[in-house]
Amino acid sequence: MLKIFNSLSKKKEEFKPINDNNVNFYLCGPTVYDGAHIGHGRSSTAFDLIRRYLIYKGYNVNFVSNYTDIDDRMIERANERGITVSDLSKEIIPIYESDYAKLRVLKPTHQPRATDYIKQIIELIQKLESAGATYLLPDGVYFDISKFPEYGKLSKQKLEDLQNGIRVEINEKKRNVQDFVLWKNEKPGEPSWDSPWGKGRPGWHIECSAMSNSLLGETIDMHGGGADLMFPHHECEIAQSETANNKPFVKYWLHNAFITINKEKMSKSLGNFITLSTALRKYPGDVLRYLYMQTHYRSPINFTDDLIEHAKQGLERIHDFVRSIQRFNNKGELNSDVKNYLKKSKEKFEKGMDNDFDTSEALSAVYDLIKNINILNKIKELTDSDKNEILNYLKDIDTVFAVLIPEEAEELDKSFKDLIIEREQARKDKNWIRADEIRNLLLEQGIELEDSSSGTIWKRKI
Repeated sequence: MLKIFNSLSKKKEEFKPINDNNVNFYLCGPTVYDGAHIGHGRSSTAFDLIRRYLIYKGYNVNFVSNYTDIDDRMIERANERGITVSDLSKEIIPIYESDYAKLRVLKPTHQPRATDYIKQIIELIQKLESAGATYLLPDGVYFDISKFPEYGKLSKQKLEDLQNGIRVEINEKKRNVQDFVLWKNEKPGEPSWDSPWGKGRPGWHIECSAMSNSLLGETIDMHGGGADLMFPHHECEIAQSETANNKPFVKYWLHNAFITINKEKMSKSLGNFITLSTALRKYPGDVLRYLYMQTHYRSPINFTDDLIEHAKQGLERIHDFVRSIQRFNNKGELNSDVKNYLKKSKEKFEKGMDNDFDTSEALSAVYDLIKNINILNKIKELTDSDKNEILNYLKDIDTVFAVLIPEEAEELDKSFKDLIIEREQARKDKNWIRADEIRNLLLEQGIELEDSSSGTIWKRKI
């Protein structure tokens, strides 16, 4: 039974989709004024794992993750560079797509851009206007949070205690300090669209509600994002969506925790800001994904060189095991011990993931399997049935993890194969000098050899 920690109730709840096996899932995507940082990578990987496990469980997942392509920061950055906001988004979005692909994040079912939903945004504001929840100021249309008494129910803050949050502009003319803008009136040099309130552009919060309502419906199963979005962004989404539609907006809210760098908050001013592109140039995507997976999505990650090295070693242990299994081809029936170990591993994997997507516990199921198979000390004696069952199991759960099976090509170039064969003969002839020469030559080409009692295994160097 899958249980999810719901940020709204602050407890784990049994997952029951609104509509049978169909899951409507919205993830707040990035504002594309700059490329992703490693925190974006953590969030995208966390929710990719959640989405993948829902699919593994047999759910039909309609997954929407947006791009915010109109925003104060985008306008500021575009003006700094002397380009249009549209040109900026066209430059930045492909960077996100490339980086996320390297992390093996599945493409969303829909990936809307806010500027393509201006009509729907205006219609949603009009619904709020009809509900008496808006008012006009010289700079735009505002949502009156006093019209939504439950404001603060997600972040568990009392209205009278609320302080200004992220992107809440100080405006002495507002009725309440936390009232937020729905439509900003046109300013010189800014993109703008026609509306019933004059030319202008949408506020940040209304964009996600409009895209979610349009693509998934007025009430959805799951909504995710970073913990920093809980207030005010998600709080505002709830207020405007539930006021406009007079029904619950989201059944399950999920939020991932932050990343720190050597126990400090990541910040450009501290000089410890790491872009995702920079990290992916230094570390392979599967290693970075594995690093994210080692920690439960609701727990913070302290990003260090030691943590990266630990992730690299852990993933290599799994890859080496898979390579060892793939090497041998023997006849026979499935070993009863192997069958039992596979059963226990699968049960532990699913128990971990069913417990609010505990990837750390789920990964331990893989290590248990490796340990138990190695204890048998019969990898060379594994039958075809053994090998196929193990590989099929790992491939099955790797539809969730997406890192277990080495990505290297099935076949080496013939010249590399010939060198490995030559080296094996040199070792038999005790020609250690030639054997070492070949090892070093292959290493220069990115091919690493490992000799063991089970034979020589090659792999791509990380």
